[in-house]
Amino acid sequence: MSEESKTCPKCESPYGYPDGELWVCPECFHEWSLEQKTESNEEHTPFVDVNGVALSNGDTVTVAKDLKAGKSTIKTGTKVKNIRLLEEPVNGHDIACKIDGHGQMYLKCSVVKKS
Repeated sequence: MSEESKTCPKCESPYGYPDGELWVCPECFHEWSLEQKTESNEEHTPFVDVNGVALSNGDTVTVAKDLKAGKSTIKTGTKVKNIRLLEEPVNGHDIACKIDGHGQMYLKCSVVKKS
């Protein structure tokens, strides 16, 4: 088992584990195969939602699961308009946005779905 195969191609987590024919990342839940890992990443957009749909700057998304935000919770189905994708992730978060009632914050692509 090579060390490279354990590293998640999406979030670079070193904790990938095999699950049948696929590898799974326990941190971002990304799944990949060894063949997929060797392909060029230029064809693959790094910003995809929970369903694998490509995201781009200015998109409107909805939150796919309840998220703790300090003492409050952002509920499933909350609409987030005009997202900004970050080329350099901030603490693993790759979306900058403003959520009504919560203010400016960062989200992960893995917890939103495109509207």
